[in-house]
Amino acid sequence: MKLNIAVLPGDGIGPEVTNQAVKALKAIASEFNHNFKFTTADVGAVAIDKHNDALPEETLELCKKSDAILFGAIGDPKYDNNPSAKVRPEQGLLKLRKELGLYANIRPVKAYNTLLDKSPLKKNIIEGTDISIYRELTGGIYFGDKTLSKDGNSASDLCAYSREEIERVAHLAFVAAEHRNHKVTLVDKANVLETSRLWRKVVKEVAEQYPDVTLDFLFVDNAAMQMILNPKQFDVILTENMFGDIISDEASVIGGSIGLLASASVGDKYAMFEPIHGSYPQAANKGIANPIASILSAAMLLSHFDLHNEAELIRLAVEKSLKLNITTPDINSVVNTVTTANVGDFIEDFLFHPKDSNLNFKNIHLGQSTII
Repeated sequence: MKLNIAVLPGDGIGPEVTNQAVKALKAIASEFNHNFKFTTADVGAVAIDKHNDALPEETLELCKKSDAILFGAIGDPKYDNNPSAKVRPEQGLLKLRKELGLYANIRPVKAYNTLLDKSPLKKNIIEGTDISIYRELTGGIYFGDKTLSKDGNSASDLCAYSREEIERVAHLAFVAAEHRNHKVTLVDKANVLETSRLWRKVVKEVAEQYPDVTLDFLFVDNAAMQMILNPKQFDVILTENMFGDIISDEASVIGGSIGLLASASVGDKYAMFEPIHGSYPQAANKGIANPIASILSAAMLLSHFDLHNEAELIRLAVEKSLKLNITTPDINSVVNTVTTANVGDFIEDFLFHPKDSNLNFKNIHLGQSTII
């Protein structure tokens, strides 16, 4: 298969983790005789610094001409700490989602057996957790009309949804549930919000087209609590933009690190793949950023194009790295010298030699042995 992939590393640790994802995709291309072409462009704070625009026109055009987008992270403290900034890195990501019609964000949440003790939650609570969160991505309060009074003392953000916006992401969630454990949980705030009442009405109607899928409902505050008390009860979670943003980040504690969670943002024509962690500027260029979420995002990219064997091989490589504790300091309490690049190198090596135990790799590449 031939794929043109736009690479948008972004800010902070974005370039470091994205490099490891590209490394994995190149290994896959080599092993499976695919032709992947990678073209890099600026987005976020780095784009503002260079072009005074968080999403330069040339970056947007590249994305529109590409088959898929591999995204890193955006954000910089100099904008976080300046509420009066006219141009902000996050505007680039929001505009990209809107321009490309990326209306659904899919975030898998899995508790890896080898990392159960890394989570702040008890092992018996999280063991076996396997959730897929479907978040609406281009509507709601993040995209609604915003006002600020002339005196700067009052502000408003409009949360608005249409039937069409709800239906299209709901169908994706129900189709996913048909291939999983046949359950969808709608997370809303229908006891208070009119938009949530519309969500509940429309999703009930969509559910009638999927008779083998069970639909239940949770208010978002209860859902946040249940995510901690009993995450195994969930299969597919469906929710609106802001609730999904919060719930999916909360779910990251289940796996023990936000550096493990990948995501796909899809629409009718375009698709983008990115780790859910932020730019983490404090860790930039220190070699401590966890690249696994970015590498697993690359696996989701492959699955999107029905390259399921290739995607599964990447997931096996990730699980092997976790099993051998070839991981970055956020989840590695034994060897704190494993770098971002070390993890990427190991996974690349596994992709080229999947039948190897890779036990020698751990010693050779971490500088603990010169014996080959």
